[in-house]
Amino acid sequence: MLQIEKKKCFIELGKFLSQFSLDNNSKNDAVLHNDLFFSQFIELLDLSQSHNGWFTPEQVYFAVNSWANTLTEENLNNWLSRYNFDTVQPKTIGLILAGNIPLVGFHDFLSVLISGHSVLVKTSSNDQKLLPFLANYLIAVNHEMENFITFTDGKMENFDAIIATGSNNTARYFEYYFKDKPSIIRKNRNSVAVLNGTESKEDLEQLGEDIFRYFGLGCRNVSKLFVPKEYDFQNFFQAIFKYGDVIYYEKYANNYDYNKAVFLMSNFKLLDNEFLTLKEDSSYASPISSVFYEHYETIEDIKNQLENDAEQIQCVVSKDLIQNSIPFGKTQKPELWNYADNVDTIDFLLKI
Repeated sequence: MLQIEKKKCFIELGKFLSQFSLDNNSKNDAVLHNDLFFSQFIELLDLSQSHNGWFTPEQVYFAVNSWANTLTEENLNNWLSRYNFDTVQPKTIGLILAGNIPLVGFHDFLSVLISGHSVLVKTSSNDQKLLPFLANYLIAVNHEMENFITFTDGKMENFDAIIATGSNNTARYFEYYFKDKPSIIRKNRNSVAVLNGTESKEDLEQLGEDIFRYFGLGCRNVSKLFVPKEYDFQNFFQAIFKYGDVIYYEKYANNYDYNKAVFLMSNFKLLDNEFLTLKEDSSYASPISSVFYEHYETIEDIKNQLENDAEQIQCVVSKDLIQNSIPFGKTQKPELWNYADNVDTIDFLLKI
């Protein structure tokens, strides 16, 4: 099956996904196979929260809309034009996927198939429904796709390379178990924002999107702020007030109450706006409903620290303070060529 044929399948999938939004699911008669998939997908989206309590309609539809906007011919061509696929020797690539946010493993799934390989997928128990459904849609668009896609619930067997995502603990297991295979093993990472006090209200509102999207569960969510000494958080708290409804979601509220109580019982000094706590801490991984912060003397100090801690960091957000940083509000809208852990997945797949 030629790459151009696979690309057409994903473009059709993008058109299919573009019909769905939180406010209005609008059926387009020009989209392929709506008779089979349109109503089923709405039902699946409606049931997503029963499969994973964090997968609220707002979060699931956001993920779907993001991929609808990404899977266009222009984006795919721009991405793929950077590589030479002429020497690819088709192999079977195992994927062990995370399930912290909806469709978090879709980029790996797409990368394997579009590069000419077959995929053997082990989904997370927290996200078992969405990706298989989309795979079935691809197969309906072109039945040859069925020859390249396999899902498994059991032991990973008969594969040539592996891409596995998990915690630091599971990564050690992956590294041992898959030591004889070419691999990409992803560990815990966190994202940070660097502020200097000149940010506008709009900038800080967009930073709220980077913090609260997916309830902060993703590695691209900002979990730590670097701020100058004597930084006044009043503008920050005012700007993120629009996200306050997050406290009405029970699972988030339970985490807020628990983590705040733990901090207070430990006599930690907190800044608090009744739905988010800020705690001064040198760590990068803050718990749900909390963001850590750390003061800095100079931007050069932060640049050096981020460079030294690069393996712990997924994204850096700033207003052009740090080279190659991401604009506020964009962490959960990566381009196809923005790779997890800055490891070029396509390059890996071309060389195995």
